[in-house]
Amino acid sequence: MNNNILVIVNTDWFFLMHRIPIVNSFNIEGVNIIIASKDTGRSKEIKELGFGFVNIDFDRKGINLFAEINVLIQIYRIYKKFKPIIVYQVTIKPIIYGLLVAKFFKVKAINTICGLGYVFSNENKIFLRRVVVALYRIAFNNLDSHIFFENKDDLASFIKLNIINSKNNYSVVNGVGVDLEKFKVSDSERSNSKQKIQIILPSRMLWDKGVKEFVKAATAIKSNYRDKVFFKLYGMIDEGNPECVPEKYLNGIKIEGYLEWMGFEKDMVSVYEESDIVVFPSYYGEGLPTVLAEACAMSLPIITTNAVGCWECVDEGINGFKVSVKSVKELKEKIEVLILSENKRIEFGRQSRIKAEKDFDQEIVIHKYKKVFEKMYSQSLKSL
Repeated sequence: MNNNILVIVNTDWFFLMHRIPIVNSFNIEGVNIIIASKDTGRSKEIKELGFGFVNIDFDRKGINLFAEINVLIQIYRIYKKFKPIIVYQVTIKPIIYGLLVAKFFKVKAINTICGLGYVFSNENKIFLRRVVVALYRIAFNNLDSHIFFENKDDLASFIKLNIINSKNNYSVVNGVGVDLEKFKVSDSERSNSKQKIQIILPSRMLWDKGVKEFVKAATAIKSNYRDKVFFKLYGMIDEGNPECVPEKYLNGIKIEGYLEWMGFEKDMVSVYEESDIVVFPSYYGEGLPTVLAEACAMSLPIITTNAVGCWECVDEGINGFKVSVKSVKELKEKIEVLILSENKRIEFGRQSRIKAEKDFDQEIVIHKYKKVFEKMYSQSLKSL
C-alpha cells in the first residue's frame, strides 16, 4: 500500500524554521514524508532529517501566468508520482494550487494560513489581492480539507470575504507554538553584567516587518542613549520577497556599538539570553509571530504593533506595549520607557513567561494538528 504524506511549502528554509515539529507529529510507523518546496540550497538539511525532498519552482515575488501554470503542472506531477494519502500545505500558492490538485486526485488536505502576508497588508496590491481572494474561494470549494488559522482575525477575514463558510472544516491555533523547555531562561542565566541594554529586532529583513521604523526610532534617541543601549537586527535577507531590505541599506545603517545588523543567527536562544527588550514593529500580515512567542518564553518584555497577529502576543502594560503601525514616535517613546525602567523590564518579562506557558505551548499546537491528521489518516485508509 502506498503510504506517502506530502508536505508542500514555499521554500526549504521556511519548512526548516517553522514546520518540523508539526510534520514530525505526522510521522507514524509505515508512512513516508516527502517535502515539496523551492530548493534555495537547504534541501540537504531536510533529507538529513529523514524526509524525502522534491523541488517546486515557486516564485514569491509575483504572478507570471506561464510560471504559475508551470508550478501547477509540477504539483500535479508530484501528486501523480507519489500518490499521497494526505497532503499538508502551507502559505498561499501551495494551498491554492495544492487544493486544486488534491480535489482532482481525491486526496484529503490539511492547510495552514500562517498570516495573510504582504498581498493583504500592502495597500498597492489591490488587484493582486482580488486575484488571490478569487483563487482562495475556488480552492476552498474542496471541502475534504481542514484549515488551520494562526489567529482569530484571519479566520474572521476569510469568512467576511466569503472564502470559507460553515461547510468548511477549520480551527484556530496560536501559531506554531514554542518549545517551553528549549526557550527558557533563569534570572541567573540572563547576564546582568552587560554594559549596555540590548534591544533586538529578530525577523527576516523585510520593510513591512518594521525594519525602517526600528532604525529610525534608534537613530532618534541616539544622542541620549549612545553609551547605554545597543540596537541589533537579527535576520536573513529574503531576496525572494518583494519587501526585501537590501544588504546595502543594512550595512549602511551601522553605528558601531549602537545600531548594527547582525545577520542570520541560528542559535536564537543565546541571542534572547543576552537581550533585554524585543521590538517587532511589523505590519506584514502575520499569523502569530514565532519570534514574539519565543520572546515571551524567554521572559522578555515586548514592543510590537497593534497589527493582526502581533497584538495577540502582548497584554498592554502587562508584558509589553503595542504601538500604532508605522509610528516611529510611539515606538521611540515606548522604547525609552523600558530603557529607563529596569523594574518594568523585569516585571514585563516575568509576565511574558506566564503568557507563554498559558498561550504558546508547542505541545498544545502539535496535539491539535495530530488529532486532525489521525482522523484524516484513518478515513483515508478506510476509503482505499
